[in-house]
Amino acid sequence: MARTLITMLMVLISILALANGSDLCPQFYDHSCPQAKDIIQSAVAKAVAKEARMAASLLRLHFHDCFVKGCDASILLDSGGSIISEKGSVPNSNSARGFEVIDEIKAAVEKACPKTVSCADIMALAARDSTVLAGGPSWEVPLGRRDSLGASLSGSNQNIPAPNNTFQTILTKFKLKGLDIVDFVSLSGCHTIGNARCTSFRQRLYNKTGNGQPDFSLDQSYATKLRQNCPRSGGDQNLFFLDPVSPTKFDNSYYKNLIAKRGLLSSDEILFTQNQQTMEFVKKYAENQELFFQQFAKSMIKMGNITPLTGKSGQIRKICRKVNS
Repeated sequence: MARTLITMLMVLISILALANGSDLCPQFYDHSCPQAKDIIQSAVAKAVAKEARMAASLLRLHFHDCFVKGCDASILLDSGGSIISEKGSVPNSNSARGFEVIDEIKAAVEKACPKTVSCADIMALAARDSTVLAGGPSWEVPLGRRDSLGASLSGSNQNIPAPNNTFQTILTKFKLKGLDIVDFVSLSGCHTIGNARCTSFRQRLYNKTGNGQPDFSLDQSYATKLRQNCPRSGGDQNLFFLDPVSPTKFDNSYYKNLIAKRGLLSSDEILFTQNQQTMEFVKKYAENQELFFQQFAKSMIKMGNITPLTGKSGQIRKICRKVNS
């Protein structure tokens, strides 16, 4: 009897939380838009089938959004009126992509359920679906986020970890968002898919130390190969696989690459060379893909919970690129 009462109480609390919009929960749209998840999954599958790289792009959009003002779809806003878009920031300019895919998904969801599903939730689901389509883990995405009424160009420039940041700088940026050193290592594993531009790692190929010495944290045969399409000057936008072993498959090759000195970005390499704790995690994930998958899913849920707008805060944008008039 007591157990039944406790169960009923828990259900009641969940219903009240859902009604008040105060908490995120996977069942948020089960009654208001039950087809939303299927619509989003289908659209993501279509986009990834057309271009495998899109899986990494959609995953990255969610990451870059959550690190600025929380997971509120501020990264999707175009400039206009008092809004200066985050798309022009250093981490996003000529780099962040997938906006058209989000537009298509939003239009389809609006047709089915007008003014119901937020752009922020669409991004969170698209990130999960992209991971699964690439062969990675799945997880229940807590839902109920609302969309911001503004953007933060300065926040985008300052808060998103950069390829050339020091270990401590990146860790601090994670901690400021409520993420820890385990999240740092596991979320970096998303670099098992996707691409990076020459400009993001050129300093590792040419005189990184300032004394003409090569970067010995990078395998020299790999470095020689990279130099072929990443010259000292020019070619800034030339693309390279973050994981040359299995570039479109979400697996643990990223960690194996780090151990073999074939991590492309400095922000990757430092996980194995500058901290004993992160080095041990790299070794564990390189040996045990399932362990990596389990932690990645946990860390993605945790990242998706960074200061979301809920309840009556923000709005449900009709078009993700602009606030409702």
